[in-house]
Amino acid sequence: MITRRDVFQAIADPTRREIIQRIAQEPLNLNAVAEAFNISRQAISKHIQILTECGLVVIKQVGRERFCEPQLDKLNEVADWVEQSKKQWVSKFEKLDNYLQTIQTKQKEDGTI
Repeated sequence: MITRRDVFQAIADPTRREIIQRIAQEPLNLNAVAEAFNISRQAISKHIQILTECGLVVIKQVGRERFCEPQLDKLNEVADWVEQSKKQWVSKFEKLDNYLQTIQTKQKEDGTI
């Protein structure tokens, strides 16, 4: 069974977010990425694999070394989703605020406040 991964899975894990931050500053070889964390190289390799499958990292071979390079445009998908969700929540809160103001005005008119 093939698992389809997306950018949201990639950023769901704090280690992967930290890897993205580190390689966004400069491409790093796999050893440099692994040395930055207090977990096994196998675990780092799995995180890198997930980031690669999600399209946030590409591995480039330079001589004998493999470098992780960021592909951050995929994060636009997250930014777009956040912006859309924000618009929806702002709209819902505005409706709730209007409803509460209507109730408060009615209670003042009825003398129940």
